[in-house]
Amino acid sequence: MTELLAAPTDQPRPSLARAARTIGLVVGGSLVLAASARIQLPFWPVPMTLQVLACLGLAGIFGGRLAAGMVGLYLLEGALGLPVLANAPVRGAGLAYMAGPTGGYLMGFLVAALVVGGWVRSGVLSPLPVVLKMLAGLAIIYGLGVLWLAQFTGFPGAVTSGVLPFVAGDIVKALLAACLVLAVQRLRRAGW
Repeated sequence: MTELLAAPTDQPRPSLARAARTIGLVVGGSLVLAASARIQLPFWPVPMTLQVLACLGLAGIFGGRLAAGMVGLYLLEGALGLPVLANAPVRGAGLAYMAGPTGGYLMGFLVAALVVGGWVRSGVLSPLPVVLKMLAGLAIIYGLGVLWLAQFTGFPGAVTSGVLPFVAGDIVKALLAACLVLAVQRLRRAGW
């Protein structure tokens, strides 16, 4: 009878150390995203931050599920009113701020992290494919961002204010994320 109640042995159980490592990585990634939101260049209509670089870099380095957990925790922190979001008030940003004009970009970070992380981790890690995947991630962020922003400004206004002023800088950030991912992969191959 005790054999029937015992847990099956063919299923590996995650170790406590592995769970602690995963939690630490998720928390650390959310802190990287929060810091990237606070590193700002004054810009109109919203400041230019390093969030695209952080989001795509984390996705390429840690994979889709883990990076999505990092972005998800970051968004939860913002929803709870913690001062982690770009251009949000020091306290009380919360859901109301996230439902504002930039909310689509925030959701774009989550989707891009999941998709790009899965693509990069499962594909060839050579420069051109990684760069193309990072640019596709940027397109995901812009696509969701513009769709949401269009509710506030109309589609032409969303493109004019939510894409055109930022696209050159964000392409550079996507390229930097690709370089970062390739450098980390090279270090992993070298045994670091």
